Amino acid sequence: MTDTVRLTTAQALVRWMVAQRSELLDGTVVPLFAGVFGIFGHGNVLGLGTALHEVADELPTWRGQNEQGMALAAVAHARATDRRQVMAATSSIGPGALNMVTAAGVAHANRLPVLLLAGDTFTGRGPDPVLQQVEHFGDPTATVNDAFRPVARWFDRITRPEQLLGTLPQVARVLTDPADAGPVVLALPQDVQVEEHDFPAALFEPRVHRVPRPRPDTAALAEAVDVLRTAERPLLVLGGGVRYSGAAAEVLALAERHDVPVVDTVAGRTLLPHTHRLYGGPLGIVGSTSANVLAEAADVVLAVGTRLQDFTTSSWTGFAHDVRLVHVNAARFDAVKRGAHAVVGDARATLTELDAALGDWQAAGGWAARAAEERGTWDEHVDRLRQGAAPHGLSYAQVVGVVNDASTPDDYVLGASGGIPGELHGGWRTGDVKHDAGPTSGATMDLEYGFSCMGYEIAGPWGAAMARRTTHPEGLVTSLFGDGSWMLLSSEIFSAAFSGHPFVAVLCDNDGYAVIHRLQTGQGAEGFNNLLSDARGPGADGSVRVDFAAHAAAMGCAVEDVPAGAGLEELRAAYLRARQTARDTSRPVVVVCRVHPGSWTEAGAWWETGVPASLSGRDAYVEGKDRQVRWLS
Repeated sequence: MTDTVRLTTAQALVRWMVAQRSELLDGTVVPLFAGVFGIFGHGNVLGLGTALHEVADELPTWRGQNEQGMALAAVAHARATDRRQVMAATSSIGPGALNMVTAAGVAHANRLPVLLLAGDTFTGRGPDPVLQQVEHFGDPTATVNDAFRPVARWFDRITRPEQLLGTLPQVARVLTDPADAGPVVLALPQDVQVEEHDFPAALFEPRVHRVPRPRPDTAALAEAVDVLRTAERPLLVLGGGVRYSGAAAEVLALAERHDVPVVDTVAGRTLLPHTHRLYGGPLGIVGSTSANVLAEAADVVLAVGTRLQDFTTSSWTGFAHDVRLVHVNAARFDAVKRGAHAVVGDARATLTELDAALGDWQAAGGWAARAAEERGTWDEHVDRLRQGAAPHGLSYAQVVGVVNDASTPDDYVLGASGGIPGELHGGWRTGDVKHDAGPTSGATMDLEYGFSCMGYEIAGPWGAAMARRTTHPEGLVTSLFGDGSWMLLSSEIFSAAFSGHPFVAVLCDNDGYAVIHRLQTGQGAEGFNNLLSDARGPGADGSVRVDFAAHAAAMGCAVEDVPAGAGLEELRAAYLRARQTARDTSRPVVVVCRVHPGSWTEAGAWWETGVPASLSGRDAYVEGKDRQVRWLS
């Protein structure tokens, strides 16, 4: 007779989570679920809350302030562990659940695993309409949790306890699959959470989940070799899939043996040392002119583990119109994009086989040397931006340079929305990189530019600091963002302070949504509703502003307030003090600095945004569309 254990639905779910294990890149076995972020309400406090309390020592629960913020922290935790560990986030029904939808979008766009446990209304419908229930006139089965469906890789509403037996293996599959990784949403009606069932004891036996490394199809690989062998100017584009596969060393080996220049996307950043002779720089709209020049000149592009989003391809104007694409990706959905020759497989396994199959083939003489030449020109440009006098206050390039210069190989830098990701992607210089079997070293970067979610830069470092406390105890997380992100979602800075997870937050006060103001005025429109000075209200004259230093201090953080008009050395000293304070106090330190809203690092690429015929930017828009159409045809 099969052994059974009588548990509530919530208890069974939680005990299953405790039993799951994950294998890191170095073979170390760790818990698959590192913890839970939770805000309790009537929809989850007695069912799931009680079950979590029973296993608090094995599966820690961390209290958040905002459901979106704590779910974003869970997303960042997944990124910081190279998708090998997962955090869950739980909320009550109604507004609490809906607050997590944005975070699900971030996880979905960036292919990052997170488990969202959303409370739901009663399946029995006895008390309907229950508090926070949104009634649908034509569908009584619909709840607000159905809003998760477009942004979930796996969605299920558990209406009977025994349904867990079928759905939990799928939950584990999605969270650990390199092609399907993304958000899993389980809607948990509060009456079902506390319903008991005799679950088979085998469900709770420890299980190790190893991320599979599918090998490429033999014929597809051979065809890719044929395409590459005809190339005179091949270019290797690194995406986030290279990081998650642990394939940076294999990329470098292939590039060196065959003399192929390498550029990287925002998700693939910091995998190669900046000074390597084959590194051409960061690619795309917010990248570098060096990488973009190489991309335009390439006759074959070998893209590895990238979604090829518009910021990478310059809205599909960054490559020559007759370029041939070979795309290595674990997800066939991505591999076939834009008619590329698809090689579906794990990046590390595929590159090893591809390298061997290419034999002694090398790119044409002189092409490899061009990578260092072009990058050298870009470096000189960034040096001028970093070192030059800033007549109107600090520049973004200077802020990035200060953080870059102070960072160590074990550090971690994070950015998301606005102009900061461009400054980090285009201006950051990765030092020596050690490609051991563990999580990537070399001042690793997390640029959430898949969804470009404001507020990720404040909640995200909480999750990243939590993850890297174990893997990189000597390192420090630094997050860079603008005042707009702070105003949107500053609440989780208190969560990090309260829970004792230190990081440095560099708040660049540019007096508004400066990067959108740049887009607006750069196309010939008048500044409107982006900078505080061109928004409606008497405060536009400067009389109403936020004291960010006081606000940060009130949230439990230590603060370094760099005064207006301060220079580069004052910023450098403040950041170095902040690093030390974060280590000494085990809480976040906020560095507030005033940055000129119009001092940007430009890569010279085109990005498609709709431009009305009445604006001066219309001619450039039409020209860009013509180039795009030529490529697509």
